[in-house]
Amino acid sequence: MKHGKKYNEALKQFDRATYYDQSEAVSVVKKTATAKFDETVEVHIRTGCDGRHAEQQIRGAVVLPNGTGKTVRVLVFAKGEKLSEAEAAGADHVGGEELIPKIQNEGWLDFDVVVATPDMMGVVGRLGKVLGPKGLMPNPKAGTVTMDVTKAINDIKAGKIEYRLDKSNIIHCPIGKASFSEEQLNENLTALMDAIVKAKPSTLKGQYLRSVTLSTTMGPGVRINTAKF
Repeated sequence: MKHGKKYNEALKQFDRATYYDQSEAVSVVKKTATAKFDETVEVHIRTGCDGRHAEQQIRGAVVLPNGTGKTVRVLVFAKGEKLSEAEAAGADHVGGEELIPKIQNEGWLDFDVVVATPDMMGVVGRLGKVLGPKGLMPNPKAGTVTMDVTKAINDIKAGKIEYRLDKSNIIHCPIGKASFSEEQLNENLTALMDAIVKAKPSTLKGQYLRSVTLSTTMGPGVRINTAKF
């Protein structure tokens, strides 16, 4: 794969074969963020899990202490008094069954996270084919199926992110923006890694964290020494 000039310049600033301590890796990644926009800083965690086994599936959520630097649009499926509660808590879109055709037929997807009260999951389940592949389906493990819609919305707006294994048994998560200070990025990364270490499946044999790599949207990956975790 051919890379551009900026990417190749960024490569000269560190040794790709070296495993850096977390704080060093954060420092390197900030230096290599040279795009004209505020790049997202992402962490990619290769695990020793086998997601084909239900007991080795990893899925959860964590509130990053310094947020993600992104404005998150929240859609809430609810009914009765929970509708007004969601609106008061700052949900961007609130509704019920009437939103189904809008999403299914008109392709409306002006939201980043979907929250639903348990009594609405029968309705939301009809959107499985649309929301599922996009990772937008509400899930109790991620705290997005709940009667406490106020807490769910507040957490999401404060910087709550979801983590889950992809088909290659890798977890990809944003931990902030390149404009964040090193301290903010380190705090966010520590919060995420603590949650993922706690989520280690009890049935897993062998190494859990195979590799942890930090990168920006357009920059190269910097390897982190996993011994600390």
